[in-house]
Amino acid sequence: MTDSGHRAGFVALVGRPNVGKSTLLNRLVGEKMAIVSRRPQTTRTRITGIKHLPDAQVVFVDTPGLHEGAGRLGELMVKTAERALQDVDLVCLVLEATEKPERLDRAIFARLKGARVPVYAVLNKTDLVAPKSKLLALISACRAEFAFKEIVPVSAESGENCERLLALLVAAMPQRPPHFPRESLTDQPETFWVAETIREKIFRLTNQEVPYACVVRVVEISERKRPECLYIRASIFVERDSQKGILIGKGGATLKRIGTTAREDLERFFGIKVFLGLTVAVRRNWRTDDRALKEFGFLLTS
Repeated sequence: MTDSGHRAGFVALVGRPNVGKSTLLNRLVGEKMAIVSRRPQTTRTRITGIKHLPDAQVVFVDTPGLHEGAGRLGELMVKTAERALQDVDLVCLVLEATEKPERLDRAIFARLKGARVPVYAVLNKTDLVAPKSKLLALISACRAEFAFKEIVPVSAESGENCERLLALLVAAMPQRPPHFPRESLTDQPETFWVAETIREKIFRLTNQEVPYACVVRVVEISERKRPECLYIRASIFVERDSQKGILIGKGGATLKRIGTTAREDLERFFGIKVFLGLTVAVRRNWRTDDRALKEFGFLLTS
């Protein structure tokens, strides 16, 4: 097969925290690529998921939510999101379909004014809207704020209209060969997905400020023959001793549950038995420490 007529390109998914960008990424790619949590601001770095079609390859870039960054880590997350707008062929601004038209965040539309590529508005969570005629006012308000290429209501949760969105994006892609081999689902290293899986479990199984104050660093991934397994060691860093206590739990129960549920997901992801060893350490105020942020992979390098 030649690449004549083949389309390929990069699509940035941007929007405020907790509008469902990660759920949409997972739905469009067809694999679990990103952390999904009811809590806002779970995505800290650009996450790339690749959708392979017979005549097209769509590379989705999930980004941290566009918001006013609080603290050094927040600033870096906003820069990451804004930078994604400059490196792609198309942009999808993801909004909540339940948003009241008069409460639309005008600052987000202002950030998009500099985009030099087609921008689509994706109204997510339509499963929460009834009757669907309620969407008309929001669609009209979006049209008044920005010259969107298309406004597409979808439900990433149920999959409603997601195939139509994908078809529109493919049709707008430039004709070019694939960027990645067909077997690739992401351009992120294995260590990234291990860390993200562990962090997702922390979000689900702990509360208060702990999920936001933790970062996961994978120390080792190696294949072992006896017994045959993937051997993984990872360290979870928090900012205070009290957070460490919450994360470990009474008699180590919380940390054990995090490890067990993460291991089950990793075994499905890698298709092999996994041994997962977790430790917890305190790295005080790492979110405001440039040296620590660089060590944990948050600083932009170019």
